[in-house]
Amino acid sequence: MKTMFEMFKRRQPAPTGPVEFLIVGLGNPGRQYECTRHNAGFLALDCLAEKLGVKVDRIKYKSLCGDAMIGEHRVLLMKPSTYMNHSGEAVREAMQFHKIPIERVLVLFDDVSLDVGRLRIRRKGSDGGHNGLKSILYLTGKDTFPRVKMGVGQKPHPDYDLADWVLGKFRKEDTELLDKMFDHAAEAAQMVVEGQIDQAMSRFNG
Repeated sequence: MKTMFEMFKRRQPAPTGPVEFLIVGLGNPGRQYECTRHNAGFLALDCLAEKLGVKVDRIKYKSLCGDAMIGEHRVLLMKPSTYMNHSGEAVREAMQFHKIPIERVLVLFDDVSLDVGRLRIRRKGSDGGHNGLKSILYLTGKDTFPRVKMGVGQKPHPDYDLADWVLGKFRKEDTELLDKMFDHAAEAAQMVVEGQIDQAMSRFNG
């Protein structure tokens, strides 16, 4: 049972003004994909929403959405429900409606090249073989959006099917590392929106 103080502390004033930033967590909808490596973006976005005291439960732009304020900036939190390979459809639709430039679209996603628990923040870059990023790059025509990569670990051996790996569940023994990673990803996202991407890179790219 939450105390009155905790409830007050988490309550956020209703967002005002135009949406300035999109924060997009990548993943696949459906219970069968919950807590899989490929849904790291969803999990990080949930962590951010909890920190901001908002719910991501409004259906719009082919996504589950939530409105929040980070500092003086109104942001739209998005979990595309298009499945990973078509994430760009949701992103493009929200960008066009709110007239958001690609540089103000922050994407949170899983990365198999990083060890579990590691973060890598970048201002821009290629898709790196990630199908969600591939869709966003293809449908927006640009790669100049900031992103937070979250390590989910490499395949156990080269012959292991990559799809099986990323659609597999996280290991229970990684829970502590994952909790810290999602917490740090949420902090990094707030710093990026506040214009502190260099500080976020310096702090979390170790």
